[in-house]
Amino acid sequence: MNKRDLLVEIGCEEIPARFVGDAVRQLGQKLADWLNEQRISYETYHTYATPRRLAVHVHGVAERQADLYEEVKGPAERIAKTPDGSWSKAAEGFARKQGVAVDDLVFKEIKGENYVFAKVHHEGADTVRQLQEGLPEVLQALHFPKTMRWQGRTRFIRPVRWLVCLFDDAVVPVEWAGLTAGRKTRGHRFLGHEIEITHAAEYVNALKQQYVLVDATERRELILQQLRQLQEQRGWVIPVDPGLLEEVTYLVEYPTALYGTFNEEFLTLPKEVLITTMREHQRYFPVEDADGHLLPYFVTVRNGDDRYLQTVVKGNEKVLRARLADARFFYEEDLKQPIGQAVAKLEQIVYQENLGSVGDRIRRMANLASAIGERLNLEQKELQQLSRAAQIAKFDLATQMVGEFPELEGFMGRTYARKAGEEEAVAEAIFEHHLPRFASDKLPQTKIGGILALADKLDAICSSFGIGIQPTGSQDPYGLRRKAAGIVQILLSPAYRSLSLDELLELSLEQLEQAGLLKQDRAGVKKDLTEFFSLRIKTVLQEEGIRYDVIDAVIASGISHPAEVLEKAGVLMDQLSRESFKQEVEGFTRVANLAAKADGAELNKEALTEPAEQALLRAFEEAEALWERAAEQKDPAALYSALAHMVPEIHRFFDEIMVMVDDPAVRFNRLALLAGIMRLTRRFASFEYLVFA
Repeated sequence: MNKRDLLVEIGCEEIPARFVGDAVRQLGQKLADWLNEQRISYETYHTYATPRRLAVHVHGVAERQADLYEEVKGPAERIAKTPDGSWSKAAEGFARKQGVAVDDLVFKEIKGENYVFAKVHHEGADTVRQLQEGLPEVLQALHFPKTMRWQGRTRFIRPVRWLVCLFDDAVVPVEWAGLTAGRKTRGHRFLGHEIEITHAAEYVNALKQQYVLVDATERRELILQQLRQLQEQRGWVIPVDPGLLEEVTYLVEYPTALYGTFNEEFLTLPKEVLITTMREHQRYFPVEDADGHLLPYFVTVRNGDDRYLQTVVKGNEKVLRARLADARFFYEEDLKQPIGQAVAKLEQIVYQENLGSVGDRIRRMANLASAIGERLNLEQKELQQLSRAAQIAKFDLATQMVGEFPELEGFMGRTYARKAGEEEAVAEAIFEHHLPRFASDKLPQTKIGGILALADKLDAICSSFGIGIQPTGSQDPYGLRRKAAGIVQILLSPAYRSLSLDELLELSLEQLEQAGLLKQDRAGVKKDLTEFFSLRIKTVLQEEGIRYDVIDAVIASGISHPAEVLEKAGVLMDQLSRESFKQEVEGFTRVANLAAKADGAELNKEALTEPAEQALLRAFEEAEALWERAAEQKDPAALYSALAHMVPEIHRFFDEIMVMVDDPAVRFNRLALLAGIMRLTRRFASFEYLVFA
C-alpha cells in the first residue's frame, strides 16, 4: 500500500503564548489517536507551532484504511435453528444485517451453549474521504481555558483565518470554522506574504523563506544561541528562566535577540523587583556580571529580522524606563508606610466571602503557629519571634509593589520588614512561610519559617474544605493541592517529623468550628481532608518508586506521620525479596480476616488454656515490648522485626486451634487475642493489601 505525507495547519490570530504549547500537543495527539481509531496506519508525526499557527505533519500515512475482519455474535443455536434443522427467521435476519449468506454462519460454544457467528469483512475506506468526514471533529475537540466564538457556533482560542490540509500534493477540502482547507498559508505578518504549499513535505522550508520558523525547538535553540553570542561578546551572564524562554519562543515566529540599557540609578531597587518588572511586563532577560550582580542592561527578542534594530532598542528602552520608574515609585511609597498601618489595612481586604478578611485569617494562622510551636518545644524567644512573624506575615498584601506584582509576595514582605528594623528571624519567616511554592522549590530553612508555612497552608486548606471548596479534576483555583504537597514535604523534614498531621488537621478544624466558619459536617470534612492528604502522600511514595500495593498497605495504616509512612514503605520494599516474607504476610492476613469478627470482645488472658494460645499470647506481649523499644529508637526495620517475631506462633495457632468453636466465650476470647495482634500489625501496615505473584 502506498504511503503519503499528511499536513494539517490551522492559521489564526495570535494565540496567547502560554496556550500554544499545550494546544499543539493536543492537536498532534488527537490526530494520531483518530488515525489509530480509523485503522489508518502512519509512521511518525511532528508538530509545529507559532503564535499564528498550529500544525502537524504526519509521515507515512496509508492511502486507505486497513480492512477489518471480525466475528459478530448472533442468537443462540436453539433460536437460530428450527426443530427440523433449517435456519430460523432470526438467523436469516442476522445474516442479512451482517451482509453474509446464511449458510456462511458458524457456531461456537460459549459457557456451554452454542451461538451463531458471522465472519464479517469491512473493506477499508479511502483515507481522503475519512479525513473530510472526521478531521473537523478532531479540530473541534481541541480545548482551551478560554475560547472565542465567531461566524456562528465555532469556538476556538482565537478566530481561525486559514486552513491547510494536504495529502502529499493533493488538497483535502476539509470544511471547518467556516473555511474550506486549501494549500494557501501565510508567512510572517510583516516580512512575508501569502504562499501556496505545493507538497506537505515542503511546509517547513517554504515558510522559512517567508520568515517563519515553524519548529518551536528550532526557535528555542536559535534564541539560546543568540543569547550565548551576546554573553561571549559582552562578557555578560544572562540568566535564562525556563518559563520565560518558553513564553518568548511562542511569542515570535522569527526571533532576533537584541539588548538595551537602563539608567544605573534604578539598580538601587531590589534585584528581584528589577527582574520581575523586566520579565512580567516586558518579557526581557536580565543581565548580570560574573558575581551575580545585576547590570543596567536587558535582552529582548523581537519578532523579525535584524533591520532597524536601533529603532527597536530605543522603543524598548523608553518603555522599560517608564516601568522601572513606576516600580521605584511603588517601592519608595511602600517604605513610607509603617508595618502596623499595612497590617490594619488587611482588615478591609476580603480573604474569602465566607471566611472573613485577611486579618481574620492572620489571627487563625497565629493561633495555629503558636500551638505548633509549643508542640515543637520552642524556646520563649523563638515563640515571641514566631508570634510577631505571624502577626505581620501578610502585611505586604497591602503594599503597592505586591499589588502590581503578586508574585513578589513574601519577598517584599521580607525586604520591607528588614528596612523597618524587624528581627532577621521574623523577616526571614515572612518570606519562608510561602515555601515551597512549587514542586522543586526549596523548603523553609528556619524553624519559625517552617511552622508559619504549616500554619498558613493548613488554614487555607481546612477553611476551604470547611466551606465546601475542594479541587475537582484539573481545577484547583486556590492551589490547595500545591499547599498540601508543601505540608507533606515539610513534615518529611527531620525537624517536623514529630508533628502529627491528624492532630494538625484537628487543631485547624476546631478553630474554624469555634469561629462558626465550618459550613460542612466536621467529621465529613476531616474524612475528606484525610483522603486529600493521602493522595499527596501517595504521590510522594510513587516518586520514590514504591510498588502500588505497598503504597496502599502503608497508607491504610494511617498517614499522621508522613516520614514514618515513607520509611515503612521502604522496609516493605526491602522485605519483598525475602522468601519467608510471603508466609509472614499470610499469617498477618489470616489474623486480620478473623479479627474482623471480634466485635469488640475483650481479652481474658487467664481463659487461654491451650498451649498454642498461650504461646501466641507470649509472642504477642514480647512483640509489643519490642515494638515500643523500636519506636523509641525510631527504627522502622526493627518495628517490622517485632511483628515478624510473632509469625511462627501465629502459624502454630492456626494449625492447632479452631477459632470459630461453638462455645461463644472461647470463640470471642480467641478472636479478641487476634484483634489485639491485628491492631499491632496495622500500626505498621494493612498487610492484606500486598499482592504476590
